[in-house]
Amino acid sequence: MTKPILIDVPENFETERLIIRAARPGDGKLVYDAALESQKELMPWMPWAVDLPDAEQYEVIIREGRLRYLAREDLWMLLFLKKNGALAGGSGLHRIDWDVPKFEIGYWVRTALAGRGLVTEAVNGITDLAFNKLGAKRVEIRCDSNNERSAAVARRAGYKLEATLRNHRRNHLTEELSDTLVFTKLHL
Repeated sequence: MTKPILIDVPENFETERLIIRAARPGDGKLVYDAALESQKELMPWMPWAVDLPDAEQYEVIIREGRLRYLAREDLWMLLFLKKNGALAGGSGLHRIDWDVPKFEIGYWVRTALAGRGLVTEAVNGITDLAFNKLGAKRVEIRCDSNNERSAAVARRAGYKLEATLRNHRRNHLTEELSDTLVFTKLHL
């Protein structure tokens, strides 16, 4: 098996309306501003959105994420609008197992840009990257069973519901048990 560090992962690529690229030094303030603007909508689904760090700490997070990208441990990507360069959200390939290889796509969108199909477009582009450039055999999208918008993205992108993991985790706000939906695409 090829060592992950030797795998060529593009630093950026484009879809119809987006430039999708690896997070890099200097992005901390952009991500902080978008997360802060969207915090209310993100909090029910994203534990990291409950207590947002300040802009300086976000820069630290960006730089640490950059190291994980270079090491091929986690491929955190940011979504930028082609038309004006605005940060639209975040995504990437996470929970990587290079032995298979398999990935999980995570995503969030800036509240002001929600409902425009940008996340579905990003997921389609990142899925293509995983299968056609990185040799993926399996790509997953996981979301809380109550997160209807996230599940709708997975379905629009052609992912099939493979499993419902019952009482899979505790909700980070209520501590109640919740179910996780697992959507997949396979390259056979």
